[in-house]
Amino acid sequence: MPYPVFDLHSDTADRLAWQTLPQAIKNRVGMDAYGPGDADHLSDICDLACNRGHLSLDAIGATPWVQCLACYIPDDLSPTEAATFHAHVEAYLLAQAERHDAFTLAQNVNDIPEEPAAGQLVGIKTIENARLFAADLSLIERLAQQGLLMASLSWNAPGPLASGHDDEMAGLTPIGIEALRRMEDAHVVLDVSHLNDRSFDDVLRHARRPFVASHSNSRAVCGHPRNLTDAQFAEIRDRGGIVGLNYCCLFLSDSGEPTFDDISRHIDHWLELGGENTIALGSDFDGCDTPACIATAREMPSFQEQLVRRFGDDITRALCYDNALAFFRRVAA
Repeated sequence: MPYPVFDLHSDTADRLAWQTLPQAIKNRVGMDAYGPGDADHLSDICDLACNRGHLSLDAIGATPWVQCLACYIPDDLSPTEAATFHAHVEAYLLAQAERHDAFTLAQNVNDIPEEPAAGQLVGIKTIENARLFAADLSLIERLAQQGLLMASLSWNAPGPLASGHDDEMAGLTPIGIEALRRMEDAHVVLDVSHLNDRSFDDVLRHARRPFVASHSNSRAVCGHPRNLTDAQFAEIRDRGGIVGLNYCCLFLSDSGEPTFDDISRHIDHWLELGGENTIALGSDFDGCDTPACIATAREMPSFQEQLVRRFGDDITRALCYDNALAFFRRVAA
């Protein structure tokens, strides 16, 4: 039987909901479809049960699975537009949960099972680039009451709350600092993936609770700035947070098509830094190009077999499920 999976990040909700977005939003972002090739196969990328993307109920098969389903909000959208966009993607997820018995949405941490049932997908609501909070900070409390468990303050560009790596000099804004405070009060976990180094340092000064890098790798292994420095990983570790291993090819290897050995080097490095209780999975499914060894959710059983051969049962179980479950039970409850 495969190990259960607790994946801290995917863009699947956006990729599937994109087809039904208002045309004005699509025009604003300049995209009629989300993933590569989707525009020519719109009928094959609209349902969680079976689709041409990385993640579906069909692809998961018998693997017990808990998935953070991010509403990724493009940098092009204003905070008000972002609120409209988020409401649309959330409505899509709710409709999918009503349609499919094998898919449920967690309303709080207690809905995350200790041992998920085989073939059951439990979705967790998260937001990537929560610029909608700048339109109305009270959204934080309202969305937390509706099941939001995690949110990040930026994507790549400087925004109303914080900045990604498009601008290395910009940090958390005053409203971003207030959003962080209100998120912590509402037990919405901060996700620091995509923050530039200055914004990360600002988080260290202002955060009172543990936080997550949901889909980031080791910058010492692959030098992309989206990855974490050893010092950043240590801060997350020492504050009781977790880090999700990102399957994105760009963040796994500085050259060539990444292999399982390249993925393993990130895990090895984090284990050398004392991260056995910090490491988790953060696939970025449906938001990036992935290596052949974990191209989609279908490859998870064989991927876990390779993990067991390389790292053993205990580390594999901790990486795939237990560390993430323990974190959310401890921090988001």
